[in-house]
Amino acid sequence: MSSQIPMRVAVVGATGFQGGAIARLLVERHHRVRTLTRRPAGDRPPLPGAFFVAGDLARPADVRRLFEGTTHAVVTMPLVYDEERIRRYARNVAHAALAAGTVRLVFNANTRVPQGPDGVAAFETRRIAEQELRDSGVPLVVVRPPVYLDNLFSPWNGPALVNEGILAYPLPATTPTAWMSHRDLAEAVHQALTVGGLEGRTFDIGGRSLTGDELAEAFSRGLGRTVRYLQLPPEAFERGLAQLLGPETAAGVAGIYHYMATGADPLLLAADDGVAAEVLRVRPAPVEEWVTRQPWQMWSGDAEEQSPSPQG
Repeated sequence: MSSQIPMRVAVVGATGFQGGAIARLLVERHHRVRTLTRRPAGDRPPLPGAFFVAGDLARPADVRRLFEGTTHAVVTMPLVYDEERIRRYARNVAHAALAAGTVRLVFNANTRVPQGPDGVAAFETRRIAEQELRDSGVPLVVVRPPVYLDNLFSPWNGPALVNEGILAYPLPATTPTAWMSHRDLAEAVHQALTVGGLEGRTFDIGGRSLTGDELAEAFSRGLGRTVRYLQLPPEAFERGLAQLLGPETAAGVAGIYHYMATGADPLLLAADDGVAAEVLRVRPAPVEEWVTRQPWQMWSGDAEEQSPSPQG
């Protein structure tokens, strides 16, 4: 399978941050991208070069229409943590992929997944989706990312990082975490689509493992100022997220951090000793390199003085 041959890719989840990064990279690499959305035309994110299909993952006919004429697929499930809804979404995708003769489907699990059942909706719903896709017989490759650096370039983290040198996140300070960016995810997915002989495999993708203090040191180097790590209680994180996403979705997302706080599986988010990097032929950028590429000045308390007008 050659990455030089243009693919026609159905991208489920392209209106979200992760799927959007994947769709943009595929378009950059001259592949044709189709995605499904419930949003009206005026409320869709900018994805130049992608074709939008109006519809819903819950409706089989809509998903089949998305897959019509495509050769490959990438699936990132929405922030839904109801097991039956996710099962229905995955079955609709699987049936549509089989009908379309999909050459390979890459499932982005949103997160790492513990080996055994644990009752955490954030993990169990992704485990269900993966199993439904695998059981369907569609040619499948699974990527399981850890935590995204892009989460830290946000209104919740940016000002404290730039103005106070505080990096607050709801992971234990001692937990080794293979932080990566959305762009790194997109590169890994592209390779998972195009490298030969990967069907049936699962990859724990990510960068080098860093503890909270090591992450802060990398930010210090990238920002050129001292940064310290502050372990945010998962409860506080969930309360803040609920204001943005609602309590149900916030509880689903925060479930990952509540689980990590128990210490039951401290290496869940760690690097995989280079297996994914070697097989997928992609190496996520060092954290400090990613930090230097972000426009942190937008969070600075001195932003107005630095740029007195939008044109400045």
